[in-house]
Amino acid sequence: MFDLAVFGSLFLTLFVIMDPPGITPIFLALTSGRPAKVQKRMAFQAVCVAGGVITVFGLLGHQILNYLHVSVPALMIAGGLLLLLIALDLLTGKTDEPKQTKDVNVALVPLGMPLLAGPGAIVSVILAVQKADSVATQLSVWAAILAIHVVLWVVMRYSLLIIRVIKDGGVVLVTRLAGMMLSAIAVQQIINGVTQVVRNS
Repeated sequence: MFDLAVFGSLFLTLFVIMDPPGITPIFLALTSGRPAKVQKRMAFQAVCVAGGVITVFGLLGHQILNYLHVSVPALMIAGGLLLLLIALDLLTGKTDEPKQTKDVNVALVPLGMPLLAGPGAIVSVILAVQKADSVATQLSVWAAILAIHVVLWVVMRYSLLIIRVIKDGGVVLVTRLAGMMLSAIAVQQIINGVTQVVRNS
């Protein structure tokens, strides 16, 4: 009742796309200056948001995109542009948000989506669910989705220990590095989307 090959394949695909180690500096940059309790809550919120988005698209992905008349490349380009705006804020140090919405916004955007539940992860899950033609493969697909989100939560939850070592100066450095990394991810995502549009035209 469990297909280990399907589980392993999807888990590794999502691990590469969602990149738990790579999300660590970005998470630290976006949550710096907040109490540890708030940061831990934000890590959990971000994973829950990502899990919710992935689940919805896994179950209703094709219907949602078809109803909105949105193609996968368009989704990739839009996500890339959003990430690029956030990356520019990190690079220039303009990360201040209104106090009353600061925690919620960071947990929802960009941590939950599109960083964790980005177009790549969404498309991979849609295709995996579509190909799962038995109960065993369906269970394997959803087990892999659950497992990667547990890994993401653990990585972000315990990345808070890094803050105690690198202090405020290190956080500033990590913020700038995260901005550079995020901008590269965003540009690559836009390029991938444009490339698919050109191929399909």
